[in-house]
Amino acid sequence: MALDVPVGRIYGFLGPNGSGKTTTIRMLCGLLVPTEGTATVLGRLIPGDAESLRHHIGYMTQKFSLYQDLSVIQNLRFIGRIYSISEPRRRQTIDTVCARYDLEELRKQRAGTLSGGQKQRLALAAATLHRPELLLLDEPTSAVDPETRRDFWDSLYELAAEGTTILVSTHFMDEAERCHRLAILDEGRKVADGPPDELMMNIGYLVIEVETDQPVKCRATLANLREVFSVAQLGTRVRALVQPSVTDALDLIQGQLRSQGLDGRVQQVDPSLEDVFVAATR
Repeated sequence: MALDVPVGRIYGFLGPNGSGKTTTIRMLCGLLVPTEGTATVLGRLIPGDAESLRHHIGYMTQKFSLYQDLSVIQNLRFIGRIYSISEPRRRQTIDTVCARYDLEELRKQRAGTLSGGQKQRLALAAATLHRPELLLLDEPTSAVDPETRRDFWDSLYELAAEGTTILVSTHFMDEAERCHRLAILDEGRKVADGPPDELMMNIGYLVIEVETDQPVKCRATLANLREVFSVAQLGTRVRALVQPSVTDALDLIQGQLRSQGLDGRVQQVDPSLEDVFVAATR
């Protein structure tokens, strides 16, 4: 699997459970030794140069992994010592990240008592304390609310603008669309790669949407068509991915509905990133 992540960009990993997102990130960090193959990360060969690489990368795990019984400031001091940051610079850097990630009033609070969003901010502060060139984030927003997720992504854009390269795995389609570039993984293989807009434009299927009062029956009816690759229901709307070889997809869908006594407004629509995901992984 070839990955080429540009400097100062956010590169996303999207894929179903078990597709290899976490495994890939851990191998790039040097935490897992691959059964075969190598990778070059920041000019260093992995797994051979994994030890020297660790001072140049930040890693934020899917599950909060800092010490629950230590306070916010104690956790950050500990991380600073791990990265051998000198005492004067450590104090200054901790002050900077506390201000940046809104942790000032939480300095003395134990990490285990923080909310999900507060833990997320602390974890990001710890992962960026030593100003890494590359930041690897494994599903970092899986346990926070939409507003916190939006604020978190604002922080990522700021880091990228400052030159930090970011590799982030996610399950959320709206987050995937925020990435500068996106790879879709399936069973350990990269099955799609490109900017989100480009992936949607080159999906390779026609997307037909039906607005109907009987969406469940409509979905079952369209699923029987051999020309239809996938069908999904979104409320009262049914979206079908139709093979590109079909010369008139609208007539095909309308004819199928009429044959089953179904009414609906049928139109061709632009693909969504979810459509791309289904097309690439099913």
